[in-house]
Amino acid sequence: MEYLFSYGTLQLKSVQLANFGRELTGKPDTLLEYAIEQVEITDERVLRESGQKYHPILKFTGAIESEVDGTVFELTPHDLMMADSYEVSDYKRVSASLKSGLKCWVYVSAH
Repeated sequence: MEYLFSYGTLQLKSVQLANFGRELTGKPDTLLEYAIEQVEITDERVLRESGQKYHPILKFTGAIESEVDGTVFELTPHDLMMADSYEVSDYKRVSASLKSGLKCWVYVSAH
């Protein structure tokens, strides 16, 4: 299994149903050393599934006091590929450690 930390639209039921065919089960956790900014989405599919023109995006700060709350989901490798196909090119998937100590994937700014 894979772990994916979500702080944005992957937490939405509509996005989960569209991409995974089911609601995901997750638990709250926190990512350190990142801050949330906003990115404008122009991809029609993502706009339709999320219903939001602006999505949160993470920028690395390196500051230990920077924290982002979210949800960590347990996914299959296939689910992770589906999540990759949902994210637009403004995002890249990186490995991270959460406040709980769990190692996971997270989508952050590609720029």
